[in-house]
Formats: sequence, C-alpha cells, structure tokens
Amino acid sequence: MATMQVIRFHEYGEPSVLQSEEMERPEPGKGEVLIKIEAVGLNYADTRRRRNSYLVKTPVPYILGGEIAGTIEALGPETPAGLAVGGRVLALVETGGYAQYAVVNARQLFPLPDALSYTDAVTIAVQGMTSYEIIKMSGQLQEGESVLVHAAAGGVGIYSVQLAKLLGAGQVIATASTEAKLELARSLGADTLVNYTEPDWAKKVKGATGGRGADIILEMVGGEVFNQSLTCLAPYGRMVVFGAASDVLPTLNPIQLMYRNQSVIGYWLTYSLTRRPQQFAAGLQTLMGWVAEGKLKTVVEQTFPLAEAAAAHTALEGRGTVGKLVLLPQS
Repeated sequence: MATMQVIRFHEYGEPSVLQSEEMERPEPGKGEVLIKIEAVGLNYADTRRRRNSYLVKTPVPYILGGEIAGTIEALGPETPAGLAVGGRVLALVETGGYAQYAVVNARQLFPLPDALSYTDAVTIAVQGMTSYEIIKMSGQLQEGESVLVHAAAGGVGIYSVQLAKLLGAGQVIATASTEAKLELARSLGADTLVNYTEPDWAKKVKGATGGRGADIILEMVGGEVFNQSLTCLAPYGRMVVFGAASDVLPTLNPIQLMYRNQSVIGYWLTYSLTRRPQQFAAGLQTLMGWVAEGKLKTVVEQTFPLAEAAAAHTALEGRGTVGKLVLLPQS
C-alpha cells in the first residue's frame, strides 16, 4: 500500500492543531487525476478554516489546502483528451492540498506554461485572481481612475498594485504598516504611499486625491478600517469587500451611500470559480501569461517543508510577512 504525508487537524484552534500524519495514497476515479504536489499556496482562508471562522463551516478532521501545483502522476478512467502523465498543472480544490498527493477532478486543472515555476503558479490562482476580478469585474475600473490598495505588501496587495496599473488606473494608492512594506509597493508601481497605522491615514488618502477620494477601494480589514475607508471613497466610488482580517465586522448604514452615489460590493473567489468557471479560467490564463512574460512580478517570501505547516501558519498570522508563503510537500 502506497502512503503519503498529509497535514490534518482534528480540532479547531492555534497552529499547533496541525498534525503530520501518514495516509494511504488515493487512486483517481472516473474523470479524475492523481497529482504529485510540488507547491501549495498558503492563504488566510486556511487560517480561518483552522479556527472554524471561515465563510462556511469546516468539518473535522480536515486537510487544508485549496491551491496546488504539480505534475500528473496517474489518470483515472474517462479523463478528457489532452491530459498526460507528467503534465504540469495548477489546480483549485476544496480540500486536500496539504499533502504529497491529491486526487483532483480533471475539470479543475489548468495547464502551466513551461516558463512558470510551481511556486510562482500558486501565487496566482487565489491571490492573483482575487485581485484581477475585484479590480476588473467587481470594481469595474475605468481608464485613469484611482485605486486604493490596503495591505499592499500582502499576497493580494502585491498583485493589486501591479494589476491596477496594467488595467489602466491613473493613480494607485498603497497602504501598509511599515516603511519597508511601503517601499515594496513603490517598487511595484504604487504612486502614493500611506502608513495605515497612523491615525490620519484616511485624510492623507483624500489629500493625495485632491480631496475627492479613491474611485475604487480594496477592503479586507473590516472594523474601523472599513469605516475610515468609506470616508475616503470618491463620488460614484466602489469599495469592494473581500475579507475582515481584523475579526471585527463593520456596520453600514446604506443611506450614507446615497449622498454621493457610492457602492459597497462583496467578493468571494469560491463563488466566482463555481458560478462563472469560464470567466475565471480566461482570467487565470491571462494572469499566467503575464507572469510568464514578466509583466507581473510574483513575491514568494518564504517556503516551508510540508511538515512545518504550523510554523508557516504562525508566520502568516503574525502579519510580519510580505508576499506569498508556500509549502513544498516533496521537500
């Protein structure tokens, strides 16, 4: 019986609940493939699931990991033409990524360009596509508009600064908590830098936009940051909410949006992937091409062996990291 290493938790809690275990290696069924996983992307959603505070309930025991890249190890019966053992692929899965192997429905696979590494690939599917769809689809960016990117040195933020420019923004305003993170945002194309730990950061955003405010705001902090972001949203502006990292849920009086014809929009990647898969696939193909061509930079700050998943979660939740953290199951 072939086995594999997985990281699984049987109870909710701190990173220490993540345990390394040996399990039987799965076999692909009808329309499925077995993937030998070379890289797994870490996301805040993983930490939410570990604490059972995600958008949907997480059953236990549970294997995290929704963003994987690797090679096709075996094909199940009736898989689509064009797939072959050894093929390099990226996949988005509901569960099972924190493992050395995973069985994936063939419809969830995306071929990887040869120029794209596995570690770069797992920065794209969740964080790259979240940024792309928020700015292009939800935010409906128009040529020359201003975009405010919170946590600009984080995984989504790094893509958002670059994509806002690529998609036609006239001004990109980046917020972060340290000078080093702000300098990273500047190196990626941000025009205006604001430290959001300073109490008057919202006034600085308004000042940088001539008092008008930002046309699009990417908001994933919640709490007081949400409230202050509303104060620096331009007339006809769109604020897209895609998280609440502070764990403080904001309250909103919708009447206040009427005075300046503003919008607050919600975005959830999973819903987009399942309800508009063709649109998602087209966007992902575009992003992979831009990364392969060097039009978009990826930032992978740290990689961890699979067995050190708990340490990776601790680093991610410590908020001292920049860019993407990646697990390497074959290390």
